[in-house]
Amino acid sequence: MDDEQFWDRAERHLIRYGGRFTPRIIERAAGSYVYDSAGQRILDFTSGQMSAVLGHAHPDVTRAVTEAAGTLTHLYSGMLSRPVVEFGARLTASLPDPLDRVLLLTTGAESNEAAIKMAKLATGKYEVVAFDRSWHGMTSGAAGATFSAGRRGYGPPIPGNLSLPTPNAYRSPFRRADGSYDWEAELAYGFGLVDQQSSGSLAACVVEPILSSGGIIELPEGYLARLKQYCAERGMLLILDEAQTGLGRTGTMYAFERDGVVPDIITLSKTLGAGLPVAAVVTSSEIEELCHERGFLFYTTHVSDPLAATVALTVMAVIERDHLVQRSQELGKELTERLLDLRERYEQVGDVRGRGLLQGIELVTDKQSKTPADRLGAAVTEACLERGLHMNIVQLPGMGGIFRIAPPLTIENADLHTGVDILEAALQAVLS
Repeated sequence: MDDEQFWDRAERHLIRYGGRFTPRIIERAAGSYVYDSAGQRILDFTSGQMSAVLGHAHPDVTRAVTEAAGTLTHLYSGMLSRPVVEFGARLTASLPDPLDRVLLLTTGAESNEAAIKMAKLATGKYEVVAFDRSWHGMTSGAAGATFSAGRRGYGPPIPGNLSLPTPNAYRSPFRRADGSYDWEAELAYGFGLVDQQSSGSLAACVVEPILSSGGIIELPEGYLARLKQYCAERGMLLILDEAQTGLGRTGTMYAFERDGVVPDIITLSKTLGAGLPVAAVVTSSEIEELCHERGFLFYTTHVSDPLAATVALTVMAVIERDHLVQRSQELGKELTERLLDLRERYEQVGDVRGRGLLQGIELVTDKQSKTPADRLGAAVTEACLERGLHMNIVQLPGMGGIFRIAPPLTIENADLHTGVDILEAALQAVLS
């Protein structure tokens, strides 16, 4: 079918699930590029849906999937295979004690759903705290802990979901006398509100170390340690959602390593499958055994699938073999320098944040007012695509000027700089 037929059929037969579709028909992808039906090569600065850390069609992943497809892809959920057990051992070896028990799943929402259920079962409580710009998934429990979007029109969410103010250093009203950001006061204020709203049944706090859909908001150094302290004082479990920050994306294997804080439960997805549906929940033997004794149930069609395990094992092996964590750190420094240079030279580049190869810029009308520039963000996104760069803006009201930059960890240095060059050219074109 031609392009006109394609879009006609898409309009007539597909359910729209949020925002507009990118006006390109993608035919194939390789490395850091996707290719559309007109033959245009488009540099992918989002790694697909912030997932393809090894780039598209990585030969090791392709080979592993091909071999698994001919031998072992899926089993009855009560059966185990060697790849699943090997994956559990390898994943826990990459994490600090006491994180030593793994549940292999397929999507990020599913992993957060399982983690929340475990926290409720282990604590005997039901209240879950998350940031007011959080995004943890679209299934019921994960959606209940998602505050940035999707809460209207569906009736009441699962009872017991409470919010904390997102620690946005660029826009928070909590300031010290010298004007610097006072995250300690903000966090104390937030937990004061939580305590007032709570029915006395606080089970868990679930957070991302860097909120991606919330606008690339990085937790200040020291924040995670204080947060865990607040949780411990209330008998809550700390769940870290590292869907986008895990597996080297931020310049360390896991983002929480920077802070030296070990969560009670960690969830992984996106980057773990490098673009294929793989997810995992990791917790301690103490929590796992308690949940098992109390009848933990998460019996899904694709739990412990051997294909998912094979993919995850391959991704972890490539990351280690090719030193991609270090590469992410090094390229991240280059990216930060380029983005800070844009902030220095353009009145409309208000803020730069993130680390490693998960960074963002926030466009504003001017630095003084910090007025969000949603229209400018949309125009720059379109201009980037015309020039062969796919950029992603946060698809939420008032945040349409926030770009999320998350290229593959395998991106060539030259391609990284080409992407920033195109971004600047697009910004210049729109402003002129």
